[in-house]
Amino acid sequence: MTAEIYKCGFVAIVGRPNVGKSTLMNKLLGQKISITSRKPQTTRHRILGIKSTDNQQIIYVDTPGMHLGAKSAMNKYMNRAASTILSDVDLIAFVIDINRWTDEDENVLQKLQREKIPVVLVINKIDMLKRKEEVLPMITELGKKMDFTDIIPVSAKRGSNLDRFEKIASRFLSESAPLFPEEQVTDKSERFMASEIIREKLMRRLQQELPYSLTVEIEQFSTKKNILHINAIIWVERDSQKKIVIGKSGSVLKDIGSSARKNMEQLFEQKVHLEMWVKVKQGWSDSESLMKRMGYDDIG
Repeated sequence: MTAEIYKCGFVAIVGRPNVGKSTLMNKLLGQKISITSRKPQTTRHRILGIKSTDNQQIIYVDTPGMHLGAKSAMNKYMNRAASTILSDVDLIAFVIDINRWTDEDENVLQKLQREKIPVVLVINKIDMLKRKEEVLPMITELGKKMDFTDIIPVSAKRGSNLDRFEKIASRFLSESAPLFPEEQVTDKSERFMASEIIREKLMRRLQQELPYSLTVEIEQFSTKKNILHINAIIWVERDSQKKIVIGKSGSVLKDIGSSARKNMEQLFEQKVHLEMWVKVKQGWSDSESLMKRMGYDDIG
């Protein structure tokens, strides 16, 4: 009896900010790996999401949104994190928002046209269409922009058509043993996941009040007497931002801490004691050396 062939490969999920790339990966994996919010540029790092079955392993690479006008060190870092992965994958999933095609979409398209990797166009948020028949002329028009291997409309939020997307992705995997253990779902450490949970709560709670000059650094991550102790520093760039994060009588920081701790206890499956401090480091998001100290150094 011939052994079943095992396949493995990488699928990069790329696109401009806020088109639903992280939501797509989380839904494909069936669990939350990448943080999400309605604010663009929530994802700052490349994050692997590993999905293993009996006969294949698809390694999805969630990337920061590629954007124009990248002037700060942080903006440049995110664009590099997204761009440098393109030549090292088996398939590129180019995610767009069904509601509009922008200059930033065009910018991503031009980058992809220079690559020799097959590209599938993923039209996200089809659940927002009032009339489903509207999608067919869109597919025809978008198909003229590039020789895509396939064009697939999906709803990452509702999970619509993702089974078809996975079948397409499977075609581009190579015959190979799995690169990661079957039980592993991401390449990121628990410390990283803890910092991202806090950052997600901050971005969701503060909405438009705070710009992107905010990051989270985990100082302590250790278990004592079956309790996981996590100490985190929330870095901002100005004293006025510090006041916003703390809130009146510490109310904002308390709410964020409570919400983050509950998510951490679910993720780490143990009781968590979380302490957070807010500190000011002027200009950190425009300093490559300071960014590296805060964990922005994972571009290979």
